[in-house]
Amino acid sequence: MSALLELDDLHVFYGASQALFGVSLQLREGQALALMGRNGMGKSTTIASACRMLPLRSGRVRFGGQDISDWPSYRAARLGLGLVPEGRRCFPNLTVTENLIAAARPGYWDLARVQAFFPRLAERADQYALTLSGGEQQMLAIGRALMTNPRLLLLDEATEGLAPVIRQEIWAAITRLKAEGLSILLVDKTLSEILPFADHCAILERGAVAWQGAPDKLTEQISDIYLGV
Repeated sequence: MSALLELDDLHVFYGASQALFGVSLQLREGQALALMGRNGMGKSTTIASACRMLPLRSGRVRFGGQDISDWPSYRAARLGLGLVPEGRRCFPNLTVTENLIAAARPGYWDLARVQAFFPRLAERADQYALTLSGGEQQMLAIGRALMTNPRLLLLDEATEGLAPVIRQEIWAAITRLKAEGLSILLVDKTLSEILPFADHCAILERGAVAWQGAPDKLTEQISDIYLGV
């Protein structure tokens, strides 16, 4: 099975400061890749680079067999990269429905399906996004990404700052999406939730891949070295 997403030796800078040092990752169709690491180690930069929101100093990004290294982010999105950004970034002065249809592209996921998937979005359809709770905004951010009908869903800290009950709802939703065959790349910090979900794990340390492998190979020693406080 060929890779859906390939990141090959990515070197990325913010001005004169280097953020990624040769990051190489692969994600296969229908699988979930968990990207882990302490704060500031390059996880969000890796996702932004995959979505073509940051220029590459060197390296290549391939998606669905196409080299998209030089593409702008809107072309990458149209090809099937659906981003749920850190901090949700819903359009605050648009209603829930307006947020959803603003991103809509033809395909399986339409307004009715997203509202059925997240019933609370149907209940809050006419509310402005800024009036929603954090959990509801996260559902809206995921729903908005689904409305683009992505081949790959990228979730950057999808459950950060949410109450435990809401975290469980979000994890249940993501698990359902994977079961339906959607490919997923996610960043999260809770190993007890990530490891049963992921097919492959990668840990970043100072902008480089320090370890990667199957979830059952992530030992307590490796976790303490790269993920411990």
